[in-house]
Amino acid sequence: MSAPPHSATSAAPGVFGRLAAWSQTHRWGALLLWVLAVAAVTAGSQAAGSAYRNDFTLPGTDSQTATDLLAEHGSRQAGDSVQIVFRDEGGLRAERGTVGRTLDRVRGLPSVVEVRGPYADASAISRDGTVGYATVTLDGKAEQVPKEDVTRVIDTARAAEGHGLEVALGGDAVRGAEEGGGGVAEGAGMLAALVILVMLFGSLVAAALPLVTAVFAVGGAIGLIALASHVFTVADFTPPVMMLVGLGVGVDYALLIFYRYRHELIRGADRHTATRTALDAAGRTVFFAGCTVIIALLGLVALGLGALQGVALAVALTVLVTMAASLVLLPALLAVLGGRVRRQVLRRAERARAKGREEGRRWRALAGAVQRRPLPALLAAVVALLALSAPALSLRLGFADAGNEPTTSTSRRAYDLLAEGFGPGFNGPLVVVSRGDAAAARELRTALAHTDGIVATTPPLPSEDGAVSTVLAFPATSPQDEGTTDLVHTLRDRVLPPLAGRTGAEYLVGGPTAAAQDFADSVADRMPLFVAVVVGLSALLLMVVFRSLLIPLKAALLNLLSIAAALGVITLVFQEGWFGAQPGPIEAFIPVMIFAIVFGLSMDYEVFLVSRIHEEWERTRDPSHAVREGLAATGKVITAAAAIMIVVFAAFVLSPDRMLQQFGLGLAVAVLLDAVVIRCLIVPAVMRLLGARAWWLPAPLARRLPKVALERPDAGRGGPEPGSG
Repeated sequence: MSAPPHSATSAAPGVFGRLAAWSQTHRWGALLLWVLAVAAVTAGSQAAGSAYRNDFTLPGTDSQTATDLLAEHGSRQAGDSVQIVFRDEGGLRAERGTVGRTLDRVRGLPSVVEVRGPYADASAISRDGTVGYATVTLDGKAEQVPKEDVTRVIDTARAAEGHGLEVALGGDAVRGAEEGGGGVAEGAGMLAALVILVMLFGSLVAAALPLVTAVFAVGGAIGLIALASHVFTVADFTPPVMMLVGLGVGVDYALLIFYRYRHELIRGADRHTATRTALDAAGRTVFFAGCTVIIALLGLVALGLGALQGVALAVALTVLVTMAASLVLLPALLAVLGGRVRRQVLRRAERARAKGREEGRRWRALAGAVQRRPLPALLAAVVALLALSAPALSLRLGFADAGNEPTTSTSRRAYDLLAEGFGPGFNGPLVVVSRGDAAAARELRTALAHTDGIVATTPPLPSEDGAVSTVLAFPATSPQDEGTTDLVHTLRDRVLPPLAGRTGAEYLVGGPTAAAQDFADSVADRMPLFVAVVVGLSALLLMVVFRSLLIPLKAALLNLLSIAAALGVITLVFQEGWFGAQPGPIEAFIPVMIFAIVFGLSMDYEVFLVSRIHEEWERTRDPSHAVREGLAATGKVITAAAAIMIVVFAAFVLSPDRMLQQFGLGLAVAVLLDAVVIRCLIVPAVMRLLGARAWWLPAPLARRLPKVALERPDAGRGGPEPGSG
């Protein structure tokens, strides 16, 4: 027989219970409202189209000042450029007519300001005469030039290939035009999540409910952001990031609520009462966890980095919509399909009971084993996490370039040809701007030519009004090489200041390579403040909820440890080239994005586990018993939720985009470590060592802090239900 319903079933529901009751009563209206809203948003976004655009401006940096100065004085170097690289083993001199005709056609294309051919400058042809390049200056930055215009340049130039002549094109604009859509990663993640849910619940209908909830939420959020991109600056890589986070979080939130619903069914509640109780209990946890993620993401806005602000707002909106779907749409789905789900849940529980299986038994045993030897378990887990974190100390921020592209792309081929013919530095020249007279520009070129690490320079290129001049300096190292980073700092700190003092001119180091370094430096400089704000606000929220000083401190330290370990793994794979990855710097915004998202997501499991421990502590005042029962009640669902997030995030390693690969791997590793190492080993060990002191709060703070309960005092009483764990 089923256990009798607990007293929570007759208690007055809280705000989330009342919300669930409304969704149940108006089930078809709630479903229709969601369907119509998502359909309207999707139709509107498709009709209006998207206006995604990248904003990498960094006011106050040398590179941005140089760009603004060139634009102000009408310099053609204010726009980005495309390199058309020609190669002929027999020598390019024989291809002069073909190359000339091709460049004439390119000159007449939209968005093209100037074309400088390889024969106009002896330095534009390699010493062996087999490789040469033409420079196509565009009328704006790469993100501002229409992709169709860049595609026409690519197609026009590539049409000249044949009879021994090879043509490839490089530059940021070309890389942007070559980027294609995905879909494989999202599909693989959803399929893997469905498999895990079926294994967890033993029912396709029950497994589909969290997934359907997540898909509805993500679909609506993507449409909203596409519309919002016409008003706000939203980066073009935002949609896949939204899908990555939205699918993981959406399934996770719905699963936490559905698992509690299943728990209430097995304990004897009818399906309507079970829904209200689940929302009153797990719904509050989901609401708190979602708010924490949103707070962490909005902290990115405070960094003042234009490229990140739109992404942060978009992902925060995605989390908000998924949270709303879990609290409103899921209860309506349970009201419609609850009868069938209830029969399947009770049938499976009865079979498990007949076999003598008790849900939570293994988790209770694990907690007991850790509690018997808490210090060795704690030390082993912490040492392992610190070992994984160590490589993050050498983390080098930057941006991927064409050298990280597939070898089949034209931008990668152009990159390799330029490196072969002229050296690796030709793929990332430094644009050094001189504001002064012609003599100051000539002295600049002389100083650059005598600087270690620079292998070639161009003559000064004056602006239309003659007020500024530009010298291109080609480093000896590739754009991503640490030596190029050091060269940028050397020029700014040691070479150009004395020259400026002697000539009275102003010198600025700009260009894409320097701008990438400025962005990385800005992230590194502002990261400590961002971390302090997010950690401080999250710790304050935990202190209010659990009325403890040590629980928030523990949570903050452990979350930081799991994030550091994830960054260490990313460093090993993508910076050091483990497992066949192309070595290179870590995308500059990956650490802050991973920190914001993982810190918020970690609170899901922290709150879900510690709230159950706190509930038992309030009931028994036995700290060891509270930890065992808390892990027994939540271990299975935390592991399942983490497994779903891991497969969804890890699926993005299949993406061709290096940024998404880093993002997916970092999130997957962080969630894995958080759910397995931290929640199953470190938390029980720390709670055992702290004992009753874990719930200590100084009296002055206790009087001033408001009282907020995640769960109603009578919710969840009684041991774990029988099941299949």
